[in-house]
Amino acid sequence: MGLQDDEDGRGEPSSADTGSALGDDQLAQQLSEFARRAQGEDDRGLMLDEIVRGAVQLIPGVDEASISVTIGRRDVSSQHPSGDLPAKVDAVQTETGQGPCIDAAYEDETVRVPDMANEGRWPKFAARASALGAASMLSIQLWVEHDNLGALNLYSYTPDSFTDESEHVGLLFASHAAVAFAGADKVHHLNIALARRDLIGQAKGILMERFKVTADQAFGILVRISQDHNRKLFEVAEELTQTGLLKR
Repeated sequence: MGLQDDEDGRGEPSSADTGSALGDDQLAQQLSEFARRAQGEDDRGLMLDEIVRGAVQLIPGVDEASISVTIGRRDVSSQHPSGDLPAKVDAVQTETGQGPCIDAAYEDETVRVPDMANEGRWPKFAARASALGAASMLSIQLWVEHDNLGALNLYSYTPDSFTDESEHVGLLFASHAAVAFAGADKVHHLNIALARRDLIGQAKGILMERFKVTADQAFGILVRISQDHNRKLFEVAEELTQTGLLKR
């Protein structure tokens, strides 16, 4: 997991920021409570839901939110959107290959769109996003994982909804969310690894019983089939455990 932290550039204010935001103890407490809730979720999907819900509740000016994952600078998928608007706008970013989410994810910055109807940075995207009802937006990079980049997308139905205070709170929120995601992602990958190991163990047991071979010999059969058919070992094991068939 190539998660980036605040020291590498993520968390920089957007060009619209005038430095007028103020923080307080109440905000710190709210963010801490959010972080505890998010990190307490064992299920990654529920954790991402918590991030989106927390963004709508805690960041000033937000009407809708989503986590957008961008691959190859073009494909944008809207994950766990709070409503229809985020999913539709992210689809437009994929179709046009431009937009604040793509810039936030790949340029390692925060992108604020004060008035979508008069936005000139992404003309094709802005016209369609405005027609969908996204009057203003704020996008903040969350994580980088190989060629898989995530951004927190914040939407408002009102122009000029996002202020310096919105950015200040959004950047702090994103830092907490990124840490929560990193922890959940490690657990997620660990669970996948354990499940695959269990599948391979079951497949070995089937082969040992069927062909009266040792555990090492059964594993060797799985490896040979995996190599011969250019398939992942766990896929061969999964097919055997589910169908009882073994391609030779």
